[in-house]
Amino acid sequence: MATPLPGAGPFSHMGGAVGVLLCHGFTGSPQSLRPWAEYLAAQGLSVSLPLLPGHGTTWQDLARTGSPDWYAETERALAGLRAQCSEVFVMGLSLGGCLALRLAECHGPGVSGLVLVNPSLAADTRLFLLAPVLKYVLPSLRGIGSDIKKPGAAELSYDRVPVRAAATLPQIWRQTAGQLGDITQPVLVYRSSVDHVVGPASMQVLEAGLPPGLLTVRTCSDSYHVATMDNDAQAIFGGSARFVREHCRDRTWCAGGTVPETM
Repeated sequence: MATPLPGAGPFSHMGGAVGVLLCHGFTGSPQSLRPWAEYLAAQGLSVSLPLLPGHGTTWQDLARTGSPDWYAETERALAGLRAQCSEVFVMGLSLGGCLALRLAECHGPGVSGLVLVNPSLAADTRLFLLAPVLKYVLPSLRGIGSDIKKPGAAELSYDRVPVRAAATLPQIWRQTAGQLGDITQPVLVYRSSVDHVVGPASMQVLEAGLPPGLLTVRTCSDSYHVATMDNDAQAIFGGSARFVREHCRDRTWCAGGTVPETM
């Protein structure tokens, strides 16, 4: 395995009995979620933020992987947290949101709840619609990372998208969308008003597929796609901690302290 770029490595923290698994997005790295992970760790939670295969090094490495590899890594991380914690919540950005939903579908009560930021569930851009065909003629296309409104903020992501890797996204999208009705956990979604990467089709799939009463959607009015590094980041961090506190079964952690209201 190639050495991750500086800042792109995984993060883990062993805290209390309640754990949180964080999943980053396609062509990105744990860097885009690191502040979120550190915030949750400071709240006393155990946190795991893995580096998905092929990410955080070069886009050529990513081209040799696909959605089954990325999902398998999140399953390994979930198993690690479940071995140490009484319960686990899963949170994710973009593709990471799709992976989080898939974990909830496949592991049922092994996941206590989900917090998703601009989740990706559908081929709502031309790149992903054409990727299964383009992979035979083009090795890569222009990158999709660092869609951030906040001045000076930058995501550590690839400047090229390997088409072969992108062509495997429809597989995990279809699997996840097809079993949304199996989800029983509460789902909190943060959705940016302006998102240049994930369009409205993904939210339409999620809203249509989830059973009634599980979904809460909050708008990030001052952020683009990578909202975890944007102007609404603190609202997401605080809101996710409150979500865990409201829904966790381990009353020892849930009863301790309060999280400042930011949204």
